[in-house]
Amino acid sequence: MRHHEPLTRSAFLLAFDLRKDRLVQHMELGHLLRAAALAELLLQGSLADDGGKAKAVRPPAGLAPASLPAAVWEEISTSPPRSWRRWIRKDHAKAVTLVRDELAADRLIRVERRRVLLFPVERVVPRRPYVSRRLAERVSRAVRGGRPVSRVEPDLRVLAALAAAARIRSVVGDGGPHDGRDRVEQLAQPVEPIATALRKIIDAIKSSSSAG
Repeated sequence: MRHHEPLTRSAFLLAFDLRKDRLVQHMELGHLLRAAALAELLLQGSLADDGGKAKAVRPPAGLAPASLPAAVWEEISTSPPRSWRRWIRKDHAKAVTLVRDELAADRLIRVERRRVLLFPVERVVPRRPYVSRRLAERVSRAVRGGRPVSRVEPDLRVLAALAAAARIRSVVGDGGPHDGRDRVEQLAQPVEPIATALRKIIDAIKSSSSAG
């Protein structure tokens, strides 16, 4: 992570399967990106937790007008307080498109489009796979331990907590962070209501998939 790299951009770069050179976990990614945008706004004091609901406090400073955090702020600031879960779920597919286009414009990823049997097919490819690999390694180390939580960089700490809640495989593998649940909870403390809401959403998605 570069200094002050938005959490949304870093979160997107975690969702690549570098063995197959493609983006995976689209459903989880959309929710993770929305959660990351909410976390950015909460950490800078633009949002507050109001009994389990996101409450607009003051306009954020320094956001790119077309960014996902800016879009999320606009939604929340013009609505009554609603649950964190609602804001994480809202337009999660559009969140992927918004951050994808931002990263493509900065030439960090490439979007390949073609047709298969007349149907449009899109493939998202990292232009710098080593960036995703190094980021995933750092986030995974933060989740699995080694350094005390208090010594983990603040942005990395939050990204690790959210990625673990979303069960991003580049960070937690296929089984999820069950053995390190206490550590993940410590990492998540600065954004606890968001991380908890994200984890419950992903758990519900996984349960539904298993049942169906």
